[in-house]
Amino acid sequence: MKNLWITLTYIVFGVLLVIPLIKIFTGAWADGIEGFVDAILRPQSLHALMMTGIIVIVVTVINTLFGVMLALYLVRAEWLGVKLKRLLNSIVDLPFAVSPVIGGLMIVLILGPNTVMGAMFADAGINIVYALPGMILATLFVTFPIMVREVMPVLQEIGAQQEEAASTLGAYSWYTFWRVTWPSIRWGVIYGVVLTVARSLGEFGAVLVVSGNIMNKTQTATTLVYQDVENFNVVAANGIALVLAATSVALLLLMEWSKKRKEVH
Repeated sequence: MKNLWITLTYIVFGVLLVIPLIKIFTGAWADGIEGFVDAILRPQSLHALMMTGIIVIVVTVINTLFGVMLALYLVRAEWLGVKLKRLLNSIVDLPFAVSPVIGGLMIVLILGPNTVMGAMFADAGINIVYALPGMILATLFVTFPIMVREVMPVLQEIGAQQEEAASTLGAYSWYTFWRVTWPSIRWGVIYGVVLTVARSLGEFGAVLVVSGNIMNKTQTATTLVYQDVENFNVVAANGIALVLAATSVALLLLMEWSKKRKEVH
């Protein structure tokens, strides 16, 4: 029975992951290397990849800073109270329970050009929806729980004894964080960064809603793939998809290599 379940697991893994990756790879090279290069070096492809890179960098930095800080508060801050911590935990998990499309729609309804807040920002010369800021907000909404959920279990596991000892000896809070807390949570943070980058690269639904998918203005790599498929430009769609998939796989392999190096040392 055990061997049967293992075999079924491999079959499901192959059908859902391996076969699609093979199809993407072969589809990207269907017109040879020239077709693949042309698909990647199109002006809309370069712009979409640039927009994706900007979003990934900004979202990862913000998520790392605020995600680690919120995880520390949820685990260490006794003054928050049990009920408030439960509420914050529920809010953190909200993006997991809500469709990304709904998250994007919420941003449009609150900050769209026809709303009061959207008009205020527009008067100040800042466009949120159908512009880069809205795309960053949408990606932040989808990815924010990742860092918090990676760091919280580590903080709970290591406990607060060493931090309390450092504070008792007169260490400042920042010194305690960098010399005591950070060495214990850094691998959780790094793993959270890798997952955040991978998730940001692949975000589609929320970004599509808030961006309008305007070519050479608000397109990301994923929305460009969607447009190419709609226009039956399958080779180009596979080319962009292959770049995204290869980047995500490389990040995960780098993470596994780093974890092995850590175990060796």
